[in-house]
Amino acid sequence: MENNKMDMLIEKIKQTNNPTVIGLDPRYEIIPNCVKSKYTKDLSGYAKASVEFCKALIDSTYDIIPAVKLQLAYFEMLGPEGLKAFQEVKQYAVEKDMLVIADAKRGDIGSTSQGYSNAFLGKTPIGENNESVYDVDFITLNPYMGTDCVKPFIEDCKKYKKGAFILVKTSNKSSGELQDLKLENGKKVYEQVAELVEQWGKDLVGNYGYSSISAVVGATYPEQLKELRKLAPHTFFLIPGYGAQGGKAEDIALGFDERGLGGIVNATRSLMGAYQSEIWKDKFTEEQYAEATRQEAIRMRNELNQAKMKR
Repeated sequence: MENNKMDMLIEKIKQTNNPTVIGLDPRYEIIPNCVKSKYTKDLSGYAKASVEFCKALIDSTYDIIPAVKLQLAYFEMLGPEGLKAFQEVKQYAVEKDMLVIADAKRGDIGSTSQGYSNAFLGKTPIGENNESVYDVDFITLNPYMGTDCVKPFIEDCKKYKKGAFILVKTSNKSSGELQDLKLENGKKVYEQVAELVEQWGKDLVGNYGYSSISAVVGATYPEQLKELRKLAPHTFFLIPGYGAQGGKAEDIALGFDERGLGGIVNATRSLMGAYQSEIWKDKFTEEQYAEATRQEAIRMRNELNQAKMKR
């Protein structure tokens, strides 16, 4: 499929030889003091510090990491200044030729989902040029309300050559409270959702055999990751949980196919806070936070690639 968004992501992964996405969740405590001290201690100052911090991390990784995942929560909580900051960081990543995932986890009744999709993937129904608001490459979605909550996003993915990552088996500890429940047909909830995602994405499968309608599958549940790789052969995985949440490279490798494709691994705290980590804190000063992030990105890339080769 021409201009398939998943093909574009896979090509960037191959180009950088790195199946990694850097998650940018600019929590106040992780932004180094050398950045925070420049700004006022209010929402406006926090937003400006977030922009400086995120841009510096993009500068340090754009040539070795194919994509960035921006967590909307840490921008939205700052109000209008935060949304401006989100847009500024997003645009900066685009200028650096990185693909952008909006980690928004949207999902609502059809008409509301259409509004969210207009904002992130498509275009608004008003204005001379029906302008797009955020215009990202991918968005994360919560499918709990069923097909009609994801359909508007799927249609816009087709129309505007965009993509979506749908929550299937998440990395958090309590995910099993709902996702592991057995249904009357004998399947677990996450298995049923995975089959739905595979079905929803059938018309958006690209040249590499993966659809632009894909799944979030956590690294903290390796057996399920392995199982889902077989159950949903055309579904690409966004894999959170590496590093700080305990996901290991050898477990993550189970989510990839025999070509070494099929997934991209998100790292947030381990990359953003590399300058604070046991590995790098004695090698880099706080002021060298971006350099620490780059070195951790290289270390992570090498570890993941070695693990994939051993499969």
